[in-house]
Amino acid sequence: MALCLTPILPGAWALTPLRFGFILVVTVAFAGVGHLVQGVTRSGAIVGGMVCFVLFACTGPGAFAALFSVFAVTWLATRMGRARKLRLGTAERGEGRMASQVLANLGVATLCAAMFGWKGDAYFLLAMAAALAEAAADTVSSECGQARSENAHLITTFERVPAGTNGGITWVGTLAGAGAALLVSSVCLLTGVPTHWIWIPAVSGVLGMLADSFLGALVERRGRMGNDAVNFTSTALAAAIAAGLLRVAG
Repeated sequence: MALCLTPILPGAWALTPLRFGFILVVTVAFAGVGHLVQGVTRSGAIVGGMVCFVLFACTGPGAFAALFSVFAVTWLATRMGRARKLRLGTAERGEGRMASQVLANLGVATLCAAMFGWKGDAYFLLAMAAALAEAAADTVSSECGQARSENAHLITTFERVPAGTNGGITWVGTLAGAGAALLVSSVCLLTGVPTHWIWIPAVSGVLGMLADSFLGALVERRGRMGNDAVNFTSTALAAAIAAGLLRVAG
């Protein structure tokens, strides 16, 4: 039996002209700020604005707060130790993430938000929170690991590899990623996630982060899957794990 929270129809926040205008202003401002601080490219800002609108319209202002927290922690992590990352050749693009990267990281969360707005099932709300938590955890773990560690260990064999190697993990990066997942999951309480379920998106986000590393080591290093595909798959896995944990816990 599906677990349901109060249903929010798609576009419920946008049913009146005033609310539609409010969401539109917030969306444009969010996209503009993201581009201004070089968090995203112009195309990334457009796609990010679309993501913002869907999350806000279908899940309410709490989802925007969660999305903003993802942007904030990943932007800060990307700037951490940037000079060192430039020397290592692992720094993110100076102008920010492209549209494909935004979709790879936030596409699953957006789909889950739309499904929650339509169905009102708690599974979709927890899956959205988990996908956002994983997106934050993956970026923060990678960026902090590269900023603070010279070497990493391949997650499959524990072989020592240079920091920034696909599939490489560090203790500092893993702990930072787990902290980011918990932070984003906590902000998702504003979307209506019950407090006693807060561990579900946090745990799912961390497991998705580790799955991302496994995929990086097993397929991305061998050229069988690109980074965007790995990121999308990892967020989808986090969302699926959250739905499974909710079924067991509920």
